[in-house]
Amino acid sequence: MDKDDQICARSITNVLIWFPFVNEFVSRCEEGEMAMRKATVLLLAILVTISCKRQNADVSRPTAGQSTTSQPARRFTEDELKAFSSLEPVDTHTHVFRDDPSFQALLSRLHLHIVDILLVNDHDDYLKDLHPALDEVLTIVRANEGRVLLCTSFSPYKFNQPHFAEDAIRQLNENFQQGAIAVKIWKTLGMEVKNSKGQYVLPDDPALEPIYRDIADHNKTLIAHLAEPDSCWQPPNPADVDYSYYQEHPEWYMYRHPGVPSKKQILEARDHLLQMNPKLRVVGAHLGSMEDSLDDIAERFDRYPNFAVDTAARVPHLMIQPSEKVRAFVLRYQDRILYATDLEFLPKANPKEVEAEWEDQYALDWRYFATSDTFDYEGHRVQGLDLPQPVLRKLYHDNAVRWIPGVLSK
Repeated sequence: MDKDDQICARSITNVLIWFPFVNEFVSRCEEGEMAMRKATVLLLAILVTISCKRQNADVSRPTAGQSTTSQPARRFTEDELKAFSSLEPVDTHTHVFRDDPSFQALLSRLHLHIVDILLVNDHDDYLKDLHPALDEVLTIVRANEGRVLLCTSFSPYKFNQPHFAEDAIRQLNENFQQGAIAVKIWKTLGMEVKNSKGQYVLPDDPALEPIYRDIADHNKTLIAHLAEPDSCWQPPNPADVDYSYYQEHPEWYMYRHPGVPSKKQILEARDHLLQMNPKLRVVGAHLGSMEDSLDDIAERFDRYPNFAVDTAARVPHLMIQPSEKVRAFVLRYQDRILYATDLEFLPKANPKEVEAEWEDQYALDWRYFATSDTFDYEGHRVQGLDLPQPVLRKLYHDNAVRWIPGVLSK
């Protein structure tokens, strides 16, 4: 089934959900009113057709983790590609679980280095455990001659098992010996995993402290995706950048999950983690989940010298904010922001489509950060930041080297 068929199938499903209510209403009418019944059938058919057409038109709407322009994709110009690749750019947040000659060629052509991040996600059959994803990523790392680096993780779902911390440390240390340069913790902490008392496990839980100390002792970096955009706790708003993501992933839409900790609680626990572990480098994924408040990020930067953020899947949030404010923020904190995308190469993906998607994303982000172009994005007029060359080098290269030691093989 192709994408259009899937969309129309979902549309038909949505209409069928409403059919019993419509049918109940019609059945209350007099038996002789067959014309009304026929009209109802015709109405449902029209709704299916309209819904398919509307959703086909909305296929390109970005989700959390995707960025697209509202106009045809614009590839790198020859000069832009030369400028981009000359930085030896590092994408510090990707998820690659398949290798392919065309993908290797893309990395080589763009002079691109990537951090390949593992996570454990009980909602995804492939990621329910570190294996087989870890085995695949290690194969990819070995095949790409220093252009792909491993960020490992551990399972928070084992939190209530005896010797949880000891087992996690043992596994992480084994991964460090295999070449892992960082460790990922995910939004399951604060949003899903509960302790034996039925309480949500927050990222500053004392049981996690030995793990954080071990990461710091090995001079590794913690990449922390904690909490989500504000809209995750707010009523549905079709105009929001992340609306479609939560429609497709209701398990992460906290507005529908009463009793879950607030975003404020989760970020306060993250801040406590930073305070308790001053020797631990922490990169807050997705602008530290403070993507709509540069002032909040600045406050954390000023308070915690061991904290940086990456831009993964959150450049759209920057694009719709005043360009003057964003530019001033990036210039002021130019040593604390790491370039990242959250791009994926999943096991069943089409390599050619992945190659095109990746290059389109890099070209779009470069246009925003490096040029003074004005362009349309999802109904917004976006002004490129035109960052100075030294700042671009920090964003795309130097900050990754500083905050994630080992990201460039010696």
